[in-house]
Amino acid sequence: MYNLIIYLYLLGVAVYSRFNEKVRKMWRGERDAFRVLREKVEPDARYVWFHAASLGEFEQGRPLMEQLRRDHPEVKILLTFFSPSGYEVRKNYEGADIICYLPLDTPTNARRFLRLVRPEVAFFIKYEFWYNYLHILKHRQVPVYSVSSIFREGQVFFRWYGRQYGRVLKCFTHFYVQNEKSRQLLASIGLTNVTITGDTRFDRVLQIKEQAKQLPVVEHFLPGASSAESDVKVFVAGSSWPPDEEIFIRYFRQHPEWKLIIAPHVIGEDHLQQIEKMLEGMKGVRYTELEKNLQSPVSNLQYLIIDCFGLLSSIYRYADVCYVGGGFGVGIHNTLEAAVWGAPVIFGPNNEKFQEAQELKRNGGGFEISNYEDFEQLMQRFETSPETRSEAGRNAAAYVESKAGATRKILSDATDSDQPLES
Repeated sequence: MYNLIIYLYLLGVAVYSRFNEKVRKMWRGERDAFRVLREKVEPDARYVWFHAASLGEFEQGRPLMEQLRRDHPEVKILLTFFSPSGYEVRKNYEGADIICYLPLDTPTNARRFLRLVRPEVAFFIKYEFWYNYLHILKHRQVPVYSVSSIFREGQVFFRWYGRQYGRVLKCFTHFYVQNEKSRQLLASIGLTNVTITGDTRFDRVLQIKEQAKQLPVVEHFLPGASSAESDVKVFVAGSSWPPDEEIFIRYFRQHPEWKLIIAPHVIGEDHLQQIEKMLEGMKGVRYTELEKNLQSPVSNLQYLIIDCFGLLSSIYRYADVCYVGGGFGVGIHNTLEAAVWGAPVIFGPNNEKFQEAQELKRNGGGFEISNYEDFEQLMQRFETSPETRSEAGRNAAAYVESKAGATRKILSDATDSDQPLES
């Protein structure tokens, strides 16, 4: 049944690729993967394989790859992606020796892929459970680790109709899960090869903080904002969507004493114009416009719209209060990138599936809002009580620090237990 579904999916992708650019990139990339492997795999080299579905999973796997490179420079790293949103952004990542799409999980593709690569170890990040690849890896006695994985009761493995497919979990050598609930769920189906190590994303955001860039354009927009004596207060909204923007823009239209930085999730001209229309009557500028003229006066500007990629994790450093978007849609985006900088983090109501958001709320570093009135009351608390705001920021930063260390735990255990990387 699984293979039938995969072949039907393959047919659907082939047809849909004619009409959708993203799907077309994935279709071409998967077909091109074998050419990439034939050209780049060195016959005598030793490979460790990391697979990430998309960009978020890549960020979870990145600390592992970079630590492995430091600990075992003699091995080479193969990195595969399923989604174009991961591959297209990180196809030139210097931490891996080979980067390509993962061919779809048919028995023929899986056998062909593994004959070419011959990995000594494989790491599957978070939600990746490819039936054929995993069974062939097990048959070949290759250690396979599921890292930063998290399980929920509603997943197919724990339903009566999914028990047969759930056998794929027995192919893993070990699970390094994020929480106790995941351990209990795996134990309920007889899997005890589980260690709670937490989420490698905490290590990654701390790494990002250490490597964060100074941003002259933002600093020009915020003269004196980084000074402890400055009266300028900065609100950074990251990965925002229209429902988020409608709430916080309404507030800042009435509070010109704040500097507002908006980094929308979708950076397209239509969305940028939509944001500017909401901000009508306020004075501001786009990042790329200000970048062209860093001598222009900014004292009368209230907002800065980030209309380019790759800056958000560094921009949060300038915030007194952060907002992370997505909570009025399919789910919030990365709260840890904001929390690591020691500012309170606000987000919308759709956050129940995000463990870090729940824990930030409990420790007093994160705050959920459901409407404009919630947002207004919270911002007024932060304005009238700077100490409340500062304490929330300290709580957020302390939470991230307390969860660090998953990378070292995973690699230490994985490489020591089976000695797969010994020379």
